[in-house]
Parts: sequence; structure tokens; C-alpha cells
Amino acid sequence: MSNKLTIVTIAAEVRPFSQAGGVADVSAQLSKALFRLRHDVIVVTPLHGSIDLEKHKLQQIAENIPVTIDETGMRYVNFWKSELMDGLPVYFIDNPKYFSSHKRIYGTQYQNTRYLFFDLAVFKLLNFLQLSPDILHCHDWQTGLVPLFLNKRFRQNPLFTKTKTVYTIHNLTFQLGRDWWTIPQEEKDDTRGQLPAFTDKERIENVNFAKRAILNTDIINTVSETYAKEILTQEFGQELHRILQKRRDRFFGIINGIDYFDYNPATDPGLYRNYDRNSLSLKTKNKLFLQREYGLPEDERIPVIGMVSRITEQKGFDLLREIIEPLMRLDLQFAILGGGEKEYIKFLKGVMKKYPKKAAGHLEFNMDLATRFYAGSDMFLMPSRFEPCGIGQLISLRYGSIPIVHAVGGLTDTITDYNPRTGRGLGFVFKTYDSRDMLVAVVRALEVYKDSSRWSRLVEQGMRQSYSWEIPARKYVTLYKKAFTVTRQQE
Repeated sequence: MSNKLTIVTIAAEVRPFSQAGGVADVSAQLSKALFRLRHDVIVVTPLHGSIDLEKHKLQQIAENIPVTIDETGMRYVNFWKSELMDGLPVYFIDNPKYFSSHKRIYGTQYQNTRYLFFDLAVFKLLNFLQLSPDILHCHDWQTGLVPLFLNKRFRQNPLFTKTKTVYTIHNLTFQLGRDWWTIPQEEKDDTRGQLPAFTDKERIENVNFAKRAILNTDIINTVSETYAKEILTQEFGQELHRILQKRRDRFFGIINGIDYFDYNPATDPGLYRNYDRNSLSLKTKNKLFLQREYGLPEDERIPVIGMVSRITEQKGFDLLREIIEPLMRLDLQFAILGGGEKEYIKFLKGVMKKYPKKAAGHLEFNMDLATRFYAGSDMFLMPSRFEPCGIGQLISLRYGSIPIVHAVGGLTDTITDYNPRTGRGLGFVFKTYDSRDMLVAVVRALEVYKDSSRWSRLVEQGMRQSYSWEIPARKYVTLYKKAFTVTRQQE
């Protein structure tokens, strides 16, 4: 095997074309980092209805190509093409019934049906391109049937005889297109039998994509070393910890990075004023702009705590709800960007209405606005109950916003607690998932903020950290090569 690999990144969302969460960042940024390391890389993703064909310069390259699903029949697929960067192609898979007629990436009734079709169509695309990949890198549950299809249906195809699969768990909570814990025990996928007929939609929706991926892929990894340890336990393992334990020899953790070309406050076109660690007075201009834009009193002395997050229980909003009253009595402002669950959106709207001079934000996710919140905030709150990796805390460091985090998953791997005696540390960490502990961490941050020289040193310290994709990308290359040394795993 040569040092130069042919890698196919497969993901349900890829920034900037589509995004609902962190998978979009990782699939795009890791692919670019691998490409910069001079590997041959292509990206494959669905053509969601929200993708702007003209803006992203998509071109159709094939139409009405038949895809045999099973003995019940076939469906037809269209292929489109664009670029992630010069020389790095992105291919889009579409059947209007499953993808381009839907504006939302997720949330339709028959999620498994859509992504089973997508996973099969990946092989039709590669056959159309006459591409023989070394690695199929499958990101999260939506791509989980790719290793199964490779082993069961396509291994004899000359294009794929030497192909290996790597399956990345981004969040083990998500295993299929519905909540796995809502499926009655007797209807859960034991993975022993064949897939249900494609026309049996109800049974298809019970197929556990993540479980079948873990059982069939050559290499399994997740997005931080701590999360890799956590999901081997019953507490975090989402009922898949036992099969992961059995596959420890092929299970690894690699912390995510962020793209330092995309996330750069010195060049970011979305900011009011660009800055770096040598011009932090210009960061203050972004703070005043954020305050003005969202109706908060403009005062550079008041600390602004920011959040850019999916608004869900996992992200710690129960803790925030418990201590919101004492939090609002502190000398601070709170600015949030994100969308999510209705009960938490209602709670946040209530806070903004009750405290219009202390709390504001944009309660729909908008990736074009995100870096304004990082640049405009002094601190970045990330109190997740569990967090496989998280990139928010990495972006916040890059933009000089100090993280306040719960010590879990990737947050443990990336943010060390600030010690005022030594001046070491990158943020403020609370170890117990408890609202009072979170409040103490916020108060600690506010106390340090009062000492402007100490705070400036902490901000500069954070901005000097390197969490680019270069080192993680090299670790993935090592993982890809390891895939060729393990015994083939089959269901």
C-alpha cells in the first residue's frame, strides 16, 4: 500500500452545503486537512432540499441511474457535483422523494428508509466514477449500513476488494432515525438477520444503523479519548457498551480539531472588526456590536457570557434553568444563538422577556451568525451533560472567549481548569453535573474577569493554543493504515 490513500468521506451533512450539527464541520474540515496532506479525497453527501444549487455551483453529472435495493425492486438516483476547495470534489446523491424535496436534513417520518437508500447509492456512485477507494470513512449513524453493504453485497466487485471501512461515532445517543430507547424491546434490531424488505417501512425504521456499523466495520473510532472510555461503560454506552467492549482492539478516540482557515478572527468576514491576540481592543468592538445588535446595553466593562448550541437537554439547559434567577442577579449579560427543543426555547424566551437588559439572542441556528457570538462574548458557556468532543470550546478559544465547561468527554480533553495562583489553565471547569457547581464556575470566571491584566493573559493564553486539524488528520491516516492490519469483521 502506498503512502497516498484514496479516501471517501461519507456524511449526512457537510459544511457549507448543509449543517444541523458538528458532523458537518468535522466531515468538511477533516476532508480538507487530509487533502492538504496530499491524499486523494472525495466527499459524498445527500442533496438536501435546503442546499442552494446556484450559490454552491452544483452541476448534475448523472440522472435516473437505477439502484437495486433488494428483491422488492429498485429506485433511481441523480448525481451532482461541486467542490469543497479547489481540487476536492463533493458528490451529492439525490432521489427527490428522499432528499431534495425535503428542506430539513432530519425530522422526516421515514429517516431509516432515506439513509438506507443513500448508503446503497454510495456504491452506485463509486461504480459510476470507477473509483476504487482504500478507505470509506463513514460518519455517524446515517452512514452505518455502508460497512454492512460492502461486506455482504459489494466485496466481490473488483473496485472494492481491498477497500476498508472506518466508522466514526459522533454521538452514540443517535443510533438510527428515531430514539432507540422508544422501540419496544421485542422489536429492537438484534442485527443477526438480514435487513427487512425495503417496502416494509415499519421494520426498516427499527434497524439500528450504528449497531450494525460497529459489528461490520474494520475500525471504530469516536471523537475524543475520554468519550471513547466513557461509552465503554453502562452509564454512557447507550446499550452498545458491551459490543464496543468486545471490539476494543479496533476502537480508538481521536479529538476533533477546527479549521484554522475557516475559524480565524483576523480574517473572518462575518465579524464587525477583525482582530488577533495582539489587537484585543478590536475584539471589544465586536462585543459592543453584539450588544447593540441584540438590544443589550452597550458597555465594554460588563462581561458577556455567550452560548452557541443546540438547545437540548444534553447541552445542559436543565442546569441553566435551575440557576437562571441567581445568574441574572450577577453583573453580566447573556447572549445565545441556537435552535432546538420547544420547552427550552420557551424558557429562554421567558428569560429574555423578563430580563431584556441582561439576556438576548437568536433562537434559531444560523451558522453565518455563529462567530459573531464567539467574537462578541468574553466567556463561553458549555455545561453539557455529556459531550463526545465539542468544537464550540475550541472555536471560543480561537476567538478569545474563555470556556466555562462541565468536565466530561472532549471537554475534559481540551479545557484545563484555570489556577489563579499559577496562571495556568484555559477555562473554568466544574466536575459535577450540578447547577450549583456550574454557578460557582461562572462566579469564579467573573472574579478573574475583574482583574483586566490577568484576564487578558488568560485570553491570550487560550488564543495561542493549537487545535487545528493537522495533528488529528495525521492520526486518522495512522488509523486508516491500521484498518489494513485487522482481521475483517463481519456481522
